[in-house]
Amino acid sequence: MRPLDASEAGHSGVTLAVDIGGTKIAGALVDATGRLLVSARRPTPRGTGGDEVMAAVEEVLTELSGAPEWASVRRCGIGSAGPVDASRGEVSPVNIAAWRGFPVLERTRAALARLGAPVPAVLVGDGVAMTAAEHWLGAARGHRNALCMVVSTGVGGGLVLDGRLHPGPTGNAGHIGHISVELDGEPCPCGSRGCVEIIASGTSIARHAGFADAAATAEAARAGDPKALAAFDRAGKALAAGIAATATLVEIDLCVIGGGVAAAGDLLFAPLRRHLETYAALSFVRHLEITPAALGTDAGLVGAAAAAGQLLDV
Repeated sequence: MRPLDASEAGHSGVTLAVDIGGTKIAGALVDATGRLLVSARRPTPRGTGGDEVMAAVEEVLTELSGAPEWASVRRCGIGSAGPVDASRGEVSPVNIAAWRGFPVLERTRAALARLGAPVPAVLVGDGVAMTAAEHWLGAARGHRNALCMVVSTGVGGGLVLDGRLHPGPTGNAGHIGHISVELDGEPCPCGSRGCVEIIASGTSIARHAGFADAAATAEAARAGDPKALAAFDRAGKALAAGIAATATLVEIDLCVIGGGVAAAGDLLFAPLRRHLETYAALSFVRHLEITPAALGTDAGLVGAAAAAGQLLDV
């Protein structure tokens, strides 16, 4: 993976990146090539109020503010588990119960000002952050129209259209996990039925096969267990239907898939590609390519930085 230079990245200087999830809150100072210059993290507080969770974010920022590179910070990107409402700067993560409509963007800006860095900041969902990272430095690099997905305990995603990140007004564009692919299917927690997520998430795959988790289901599938294999085939079919619908609507030519379930490799990708041949039937979507994500555990931070570089005019 060749790092981008400043002109390719679309921004210069140092970007503060924050990645907020259900288990950890991470931050980093990221240069114009996508390199993490310095990083910090804290566990996400459990069983506490919203201010306590925000205090962990502020601890990360405070630690980073001690680095020499802090004086060069020009912008801040915040990637958070969702749902998010980027237009309001608020988050209501499913896996952070203490935050419901929490004004994380405003609170982060205030913390940055106290720490001597009153820079512009932007909020995106974690699926959009992953998309920004893969388009900047990963498997979607060089593609002008792509869907990038995270298939894990949930299913999320983001879009690149005409060469640019397309988060939409509230930051949720590309949220493929809640496209309905079974009109009379199982009720989804989102309120709809037959969503991609209720069929293809790691949790759903394991439940359908009768195993403890997706990793155990994958192990059983590799050993030839018919229920485990059927669960992955069912997930691949749902993903193929959702991806084909997205490609038909906005003419993407690439779909990048990351997340814990994607680590199952051909157990997921083989049935997905097979079913895609059925669903991607029109001439302008038949060329659609499916590929694994290229970036690893730092994708959330790299993506938050990439999103800030694209969405903030600084």
